[in-house]
Amino acid sequence: MSVVISLLLDHNVPDSVAHVFRRHGHKVQHVRDILPVDSPDPLVATVSEEEGAVLVTCDRDFKLIAPRIPKGHRARFRRLSRISLECSEPQAAQRVEEAMSLIELEYEKAQQRGDKRMIVVIKNSVINTVR
Repeated sequence: MSVVISLLLDHNVPDSVAHVFRRHGHKVQHVRDILPVDSPDPLVATVSEEEGAVLVTCDRDFKLIAPRIPKGHRARFRRLSRISLECSEPQAAQRVEEAMSLIELEYEKAQQRGDKRMIVVIKNSVINTVR
């Protein structure tokens, strides 16, 4: 890995996922350390975007808040990168470990484009990237 990824982990992301990212040399910050637990998703997305961090979440609502191709009012999150963990919580850390080389590759590719967003969706048996 040549690039350090700055990540913001949402309230519902297991600590074991943070350990995987740290072990690979990435910078991890938890939403719980900077915002109240009941902070709405749009605020979490705003903070992540302003910090230039990739948002890691288990909350599928972020697909509606920050889609790859924004429409109308959702266009405000044009720079939000995210990793969506749509796998079971016990599998999350293992699935992130398995996807790490793809995550790092997608991040590096995104940094070379005009649109620097990276979206990776990790499910129980599938890993998708959205470009």
